[in-house]
Amino acid sequence: MPKQTILVVDDEPKMRRLLEIMLTQMEYCVLQAADGQQALAILAAQTADLVITDLRMPNLDGIGLLRQLRENNNDIPVIVVTAYGTVESAVDAMKYGASDYIVRPFELDAVTAAVQRALRLGKMQRENRYLRQEVEQGWRGFIGTSPAMQAVYTQIQQVAATKTGVLLQGETGTGKELVARAIHNASPRAKELFVPINCAAIPADILESELFGYSKGAFTGAHKERIGKFELADGGTLFLDEITEMDIGLQAKLLRVLQERCLERLGSNRTISVDVRVIAASNRNPRQAVVEQKLREDLFYRLNVFTIILPPLRERREDILPLAQFFLDKHARDFGFAVNGIEADAQACLTAYDWPGNVRELENMMERAIVLSGGKTIAIGHLPSDVLKDTAPSHPSLPGPVDTGTGMNQQVEQLEKQLIQQALHKTGDNKAKAAQLLDISERSLWYKIKKYFPA
Repeated sequence: MPKQTILVVDDEPKMRRLLEIMLTQMEYCVLQAADGQQALAILAAQTADLVITDLRMPNLDGIGLLRQLRENNNDIPVIVVTAYGTVESAVDAMKYGASDYIVRPFELDAVTAAVQRALRLGKMQRENRYLRQEVEQGWRGFIGTSPAMQAVYTQIQQVAATKTGVLLQGETGTGKELVARAIHNASPRAKELFVPINCAAIPADILESELFGYSKGAFTGAHKERIGKFELADGGTLFLDEITEMDIGLQAKLLRVLQERCLERLGSNRTISVDVRVIAASNRNPRQAVVEQKLREDLFYRLNVFTIILPPLRERREDILPLAQFFLDKHARDFGFAVNGIEADAQACLTAYDWPGNVRELENMMERAIVLSGGKTIAIGHLPSDVLKDTAPSHPSLPGPVDTGTGMNQQVEQLEKQLIQQALHKTGDNKAKAAQLLDISERSLWYKIKKYFPA
């Protein structure tokens, strides 16, 4: 790998030379500048990975250099070198964007630690910038640039301008409602309402009144008339989520409304015409649902004019990290945190995991990780134990693969023992914190410790 470059800025030649010797011994390339103006000229001509600057210099001091860099949107990490009496000034410099400071006189270990921290921060900032750029390349609020998602974007654009009904297929958490909203927003109906309803969440007798409305006195408790979702969506789009969970008898009434484009409220004989585009969705295979008599065959053919199949997250792994960063930024803002990013080993775990809950599971996991991290960098210890177990055999920072010559139960126990050892080591043998890292109760942890590590 090419050597990383560090720019040393100090008006004292002896101090520049001292730092050059120390950093060269650490195998970095070193550039030198006598003040902030020279430093800016150098950075305009070539790149550097880190700046180490003195605070007090002629022409342009350390604070002025920091300000200029940040005003130019240059987020290169900066370490401030200061004498003992000006530590307060160094802290002030950090408010302007310095990543760390070194107090003179200093030792090699202090310089080494500060430089390594700053370079790690710079690497994470570059990675986060890349991930945000990937996020911005999404389409109409979508995150992801994988070929599978590009195909979905194309299908949305193809069908949006038409009146055609759409059937969305995809596992739970793949974003079916987001796709339905995108179709509506890109259609001539965008100025009218998008009305979603979850067919699985509402009992059949209530769902009928929700869809078609009712007249006053239609049933006990109907004290006044109420319009249904079809009327509410007139001129717009009605999204029927989990259509295969709708009562089979109610499906017949729905088919009639779709065919005749009119309905009658419960308890009324008055026919009401509606102009509604229906987008239906299911996490089941609809053809299999027909075989299982969960979906009427005639309704299936009515809905299945244009089908969009949403890929599960495991089939578009290149989108996992941009999505994770998006949710990290979103929930960090909600919590008022400034999360630095995701460490490399945690990124590897996220990418290797199969995500049975898809995008929804990823969002929930990022929210949980922010809470556990306390607003700092997301590390592997902030991920649930299920993710670590599923990805452990190929994960570089976890213990090696379990012995495949043993039985399944023994392999699970061996891996569980390794994870517990790692959690206890990371937390300094703090049982409460270790249990939190492993996503189990403290009582369960104590039980497993007695099981695996008897006194």
